[in-house]
Amino acid sequence: MTQSLHPSAQKGFSSGAELYQQVRPNYPQEIVVWLQDRLKIGESSTVIDLGSGTGKFLPYLIQTGAKVLAVEPVNEMLKQLQQSYPDIECFQSSADSLPFKNASIDRVLCAQSFHWFANQLSLSDIHRVLKPSGHLGLIWNQRDINVDWVQALADEIAPFEGDTPRYHSGRWKEVFDDQDLFKLNSLQTFQLIHSGTVEQVVSKRLLSTSFIAAMPYPEQQQFKAKFEQIVFDFTGRSPQDQIDFPYITYAYHFQKISN
Repeated sequence: MTQSLHPSAQKGFSSGAELYQQVRPNYPQEIVVWLQDRLKIGESSTVIDLGSGTGKFLPYLIQTGAKVLAVEPVNEMLKQLQQSYPDIECFQSSADSLPFKNASIDRVLCAQSFHWFANQLSLSDIHRVLKPSGHLGLIWNQRDINVDWVQALADEIAPFEGDTPRYHSGRWKEVFDDQDLFKLNSLQTFQLIHSGTVEQVVSKRLLSTSFIAAMPYPEQQQFKAKFEQIVFDFTGRSPQDQIDFPYITYAYHFQKISN
């Protein structure tokens, strides 16, 4: 690996890998149709799940029938993935030094990950390994802040982000400015509901956020109490009550530009 990880990713995802696997939401089932129809992924495709984490996006890629290769730099996350998907071929690597031959991959997918390595080196290496007809898919689940209590939670977290890369900052998009490697074909959005107890799908889910997971345990527990109080104040629901946490899934489809 040649690319150094952001400290929030290295520490937070190393210490919080198991929690990440347990509490992060899945993806809307419609994403499989998007993969098949928009990115043209099928049984003859070889696809990289880049920044695959604990393997949350793998079930959707597997449903396409493609050959899937998982790439993840954080060892602890990769261990969680391998426990759940022992048959998936895994590589511990950063995005700027992919261990694949030039023009050998049909599609690259980055689910909940591209903002961590949105730089020219990584984009160039993704371009290198993709075939001339290659596609790049970027997917994120984002909390739906149109809901009042979700916005209140976001407001609580925001002051602690620091320089941690985040989807909602939009800074990841800058890597696509003034470049001739990829063009944006389309953006599609989906609704997603993560159902469970307040503790499971709200407070513990937010504790898996990289920069919070990197904090000392006592601080994390203070956050947990704050999150649960916010939900109670807005909804009257306690930690063990059921709740629907609303998300919007953003799916970006890029096409490789062959030079």
